[in-house]
Amino acid sequence: MRVNNDTNLMRNEQIELNFQQERARVCNASRHQRRRGRAQWWFQQMRLAVDRAVDWTPAPVARPEQTYMPLR
Repeated sequence: MRVNNDTNLMRNEQIELNFQQERARVCNASRHQRRRGRAQWWFQQMRLAVDRAVDWTPAPVARPEQTYMPLR
């Protein structure tokens, strides 16, 4: 009789459901860690770019330009 109860508890649907849920939870956690790692890398690159930026003096203002427009 015990074998019959164990067989009823171990259905494929139940096993697949449990494995899928566990796989989804593990997959979401690892995806979250990968995304966090990529974000940290990106922001670190941006901080380095800002730290290495050179202060440029602005270009002098251009001379006034006079244009000729013939009106006929």
